[in-house]
Amino acid sequence: MTATKSPLLQGQVVASHGRGGLVELTSGGLLDCSARGKRSGIACGDHVSVRDSGGGTGVIEAIAPRKSILSRSDASHEKLTPANVTQAVIVVAPTPSWHDDLVNRCIAACEHAGIAPLIVLNKSDLPQSHAAWEALGVYRALGYSVLHLCARQDIGPLASRLQGEISVLVGQSGMGKSTLINAVIPGSALRVAETSLALDSGKHTTTGARLLHINETSHVIDSPGLQVFGLHHLTLDETTQAFRELREWMGHCRFRDCTHRSEPDCAVTKASADGRIAPARLATYRVLVEERLRADAGRYR
Repeated sequence: MTATKSPLLQGQVVASHGRGGLVELTSGGLLDCSARGKRSGIACGDHVSVRDSGGGTGVIEAIAPRKSILSRSDASHEKLTPANVTQAVIVVAPTPSWHDDLVNRCIAACEHAGIAPLIVLNKSDLPQSHAAWEALGVYRALGYSVLHLCARQDIGPLASRLQGEISVLVGQSGMGKSTLINAVIPGSALRVAETSLALDSGKHTTTGARLLHINETSHVIDSPGLQVFGLHHLTLDETTQAFRELREWMGHCRFRDCTHRSEPDCAVTKASADGRIAPARLATYRVLVEERLRADAGRYR
């Protein structure tokens, strides 16, 4: 006699771990779920169909089509970071100083994924904040939104930008992401602790992304501090398109296959020399091209 399967339930992954995640059911409650069969790549923010296995556990049977996915990758694999987000809040601070390369990579990932980037300069009460604000002028000149605030004093400028959005906070450790979230969602530290307890079965890491609700239409995903942001999944053309200031110079180089590194009569190199492209932005682009070319060369050895 065939056992009757439990009905499919709908929910959203509010914390991911390996081949599964903690699912918040639309009907209420949480299930610690694993993926069916060989399914992998569960991302925080995924909308999923699950079956209740009892005892607070379940099985993810299907993942709904994603509206967006912010991906990181190295030469060997791609890491899915939050899914279905509409905005990436890139948090920087006067101290500890941020890495231009990391910010540029985050923005490139957003451009590729169709996610709006918002740069937030936290700790604006520090004396170094004026110089930090000036350094962010390169992004304002490119049309990116940049805010400055002190999370411990006035969260208003950011809170208004989170309304109606599904936002993910990204950045290096020490920039104040947790302080920002605690200011936006009082009691969020307790909710994260509850999530960690729900996942603490001795087999899951609890240091991944967490989805928290501001209100019915506004949500925020906290992510661990980043030190690297690989973009090996981007092709050369996709890498170029991810840098908006490079697009207008495409097709104006001497060589059609110009990689804009050291080729003669390169329109991008000339534009940089004329002050039309920021050196730090071009440096990140060229490193990404080098990484892509090395990966391709290794594949065909």
